[in-house]
Amino acid sequence: MPEFRVMKARGGYQVQLKGKPSLAVEVLPEQGTLFLPLKSRRFTFSALCVEEGARVHAGQILAKDPQNYSVPLLAPRAGNVRLGAAEGHIVLEDVAALGEEPEHPLEQDLHIPKEMGSVGMKRYKLLMLGAWEFLQDAHTGDLPDPFGTPRAVVVSTVDREPFVARGDVQMHKRLNAFTRGLEQLQSLLEYQPIYVVMPESESEFALRLRDLLRGYVWVQVVPIPLRYGPDRTAVVARRLGLKPQAGQPVWSLGVQGVLAIDRALTLSRPCDVRIVSVGGPAVKAPAHLRAFPGYPLSTILDSRGVCAPARVINGGAFTGRPVGAQQIGLDVECTGLTVLPEHRERELLGFARPHWNRRSYSKCFLSALRPAFEERFTTALRGELRACVSCGLCEEVCPARIVPYLIHKRLYADAVEEAEAAGLHMCVRCGLCSFVCPSKIELREQFVEAQEMIRIELQTEKAQA
Repeated sequence: MPEFRVMKARGGYQVQLKGKPSLAVEVLPEQGTLFLPLKSRRFTFSALCVEEGARVHAGQILAKDPQNYSVPLLAPRAGNVRLGAAEGHIVLEDVAALGEEPEHPLEQDLHIPKEMGSVGMKRYKLLMLGAWEFLQDAHTGDLPDPFGTPRAVVVSTVDREPFVARGDVQMHKRLNAFTRGLEQLQSLLEYQPIYVVMPESESEFALRLRDLLRGYVWVQVVPIPLRYGPDRTAVVARRLGLKPQAGQPVWSLGVQGVLAIDRALTLSRPCDVRIVSVGGPAVKAPAHLRAFPGYPLSTILDSRGVCAPARVINGGAFTGRPVGAQQIGLDVECTGLTVLPEHRERELLGFARPHWNRRSYSKCFLSALRPAFEERFTTALRGELRACVSCGLCEEVCPARIVPYLIHKRLYADAVEEAEAAGLHMCVRCGLCSFVCPSKIELREQFVEAQEMIRIELQTEKAQA
């Protein structure tokens, strides 16, 4: 039986927002034209591998990211290449419907992996078939070295951030593929442990998954509470004693990553499908969609009845980024589209802040007298932007066990070294501190900018040395 390790989790919050998709997954219809962005959160596909007007097959490499182990951008369908039709995109026109036999990206490179051994061949296959991009370093979020050795692997079946697809949605009718993917993942390792993070729940889904994992002695099941925050992989790794160590990364991936490993190694097929959620208060018909990179964003949003004016976020409500004005299609890392109504009306008696229709972590608003309800999240600040009042709410919800308001004050005073000593490096960028802050200070944004500045300075010093 797998070992069960109970993780003592602190902080977190049970977020309740309107616009949650149902558990069902819908399949998007095929499109005649696809727009594949050359940039995503981690990747920049600057090395083009195709020419203007070329006819490409499904699974063919269109471009690579030379800064990230040459991770490829694959053609999800067959089509004609247009390089100048849309800035920052590779456009595929006259796209063939699904069913055409995909090209095997390794056919012309078989002489390379033969020298790597069986494990090396598998890892190279994952890279070339688009599965490796689902992995990340648990602490930094960077793409791990495909041929490096991890200390451990953290597989999370939990994602409580609104409104991205949870593990049970992604694994619906694919539990066998998930367990096969775990077996394939284990074959890439030597003696490193695999931790499977599961919710502390007695639901039918959780019980069935635990039953399937009973025969895997190399799996350690880690139950965590059903609230957002403790499910962050950096938090899980630290609570398991897997603190950051140079040259000894901790790999992490979610359900879609395990399914991609199964698709690449078991079926030898390109990983060209994603489960993308479309949710938020501005969406009339929230849904989880089975889509592929390059699918037109406007087509997706129009099909879900998005109400204008609205702001589209690439990712979850807490950690996503606004979709750029030039982005036309889904990028390769998109997990969801969160759509928030742009607030353009003044709130009656807003100066008094009764907040009957708004939830508050502090329970000091009038809404504390109401039963549990889902808040209609908007882009409005409602006049609340003000200085930190040291209320301590951010410290209570922080899953990383740091004191965000103290770090904020030190960064505000340009005391970066003192902020680092106070635990800035431990921030997991979950965004809960910003969400509960009564002053609506953008703590997460401030911490991310400071972390990136420190990272660049360290890289510069290392290069100079």
